[in-house]
Amino acid sequence: MARSLLPQTLGAHGAARTRRPVLGVLSCNRTLDGRAAQSTANRFVSPLASLANVSVMLVPAIPGAVDIAGFASLLDGLLLTGDCSNLEPRRYGGLALPAGQEMDPDRDEVALRLAARMIEAGKPVFGICRGLQELNVLFGGSLSAHVGEAGHYRGGACQSDDLFEHHHDVEIVGSGPLAMRLGAGRLRVNSVHQQGIDRLGAGLDVEAVALGDGLVEAVWAEPCGAAVVGVQWHPEWDVASNPESRAFFDLIATSTQESRSRLV
Repeated sequence: MARSLLPQTLGAHGAARTRRPVLGVLSCNRTLDGRAAQSTANRFVSPLASLANVSVMLVPAIPGAVDIAGFASLLDGLLLTGDCSNLEPRRYGGLALPAGQEMDPDRDEVALRLAARMIEAGKPVFGICRGLQELNVLFGGSLSAHVGEAGHYRGGACQSDDLFEHHHDVEIVGSGPLAMRLGAGRLRVNSVHQQGIDRLGAGLDVEAVALGDGLVEAVWAEPCGAAVVGVQWHPEWDVASNPESRAFFDLIATSTQESRSRLV
């Protein structure tokens, strides 16, 4: 019989108790050097390891490559990342997107199906930017493709770091898990999105709104015993210097550990 090369310091039960929670991080479909590829920015992954203390499993945005039930059983939580692409309007009964706005229908399919299965299983799901919009659509809401015209999107190439220098104020108005960590009052956030929430999904509570136009900037729910939280801004961008951004990853850490503990 082959001998394991792993250190034999823990029995199987001990290893199950001490391993870090596993957080799924959804990838996107991109074309890199002329080749179709899966893409996930390192800035989403790094704070998950250093601050949230989770093991990251990248989830391909390829429907045929993802066993939804199997992934939902394996994962302790899920993060729906931001991306340059927007959801297909058919997902929420919307009009065609303006010229120049990208779509990633395979990402839509995996994100919505996997998030639904995770939520039904009582496991936490988080969304950043596009991820917030996916959660809103999953709960039956709709999106507007024109919020960038109101100043939420600076304009220019999607991959440009300059986009993250555009900021505005939001008001924390909710009483959910994120608001509990941030407290009431104003918060200055980056704003790099062309789309945003139009009709709020049924069962979602508002955590933050943009000052000026009242656009929903954060939501939460707890339909099956675990937190569902989404933010329209990018806390991963300035997490090293911003305690408010770190609060988002602290919430991921707490929620995924609780999810893991329920399964041991």
